[in-house]
Amino acid sequence: MNKILVTYATRAGSTAEVAASVAEVLSATGATVDVKPVTAVHEVKGYDAVVVGSAIRMGHWLPEAVEFVKANRETLSHIPTAYFLVSGFLQEDTPEMRRRVLAYLDPVRKILEPTSIGLFAGKIDYNKMDWQDRTIAEAVSSSEADWRDWEAIRAWAHELQTSLVYA
Repeated sequence: MNKILVTYATRAGSTAEVAASVAEVLSATGATVDVKPVTAVHEVKGYDAVVVGSAIRMGHWLPEAVEFVKANRETLSHIPTAYFLVSGFLQEDTPEMRRRVLAYLDPVRKILEPTSIGLFAGKIDYNKMDWQDRTIAEAVSSSEADWRDWEAIRAWAHELQTSLVYA
């Protein structure tokens, strides 16, 4: 039985909800899955695979997610590792926007190339944002919205079964 870590960095909770959905699908395969924020993970040894996700802020993964990959690069390089990101820009799900958003991962991919990458639209909930993030979100989008496509998130998690669970 595989042991998988699904870890994430979030500001307003949307990425945590995506991580929980991914973990739920992977658990259904019979794998043991732990879901934790990157700041709560002290050791990745003992996991057979890792999924790392982050919200996007100012065109980048959150710093704590990048630091997690850097700090654990040696161990992660020997096990299947997948990345996902959550971005409000993907509310416009076009090939051009997906290319643009995928480029946000370039710095992290230089640290460690993942087995798989999931790109997902996010959610804007002003009540869960600090003033700085709210100001940025209001400049980009005029209203609160949830653009997450749960079917696409679950479909990606099902695809991970082959590369993570059965690796």
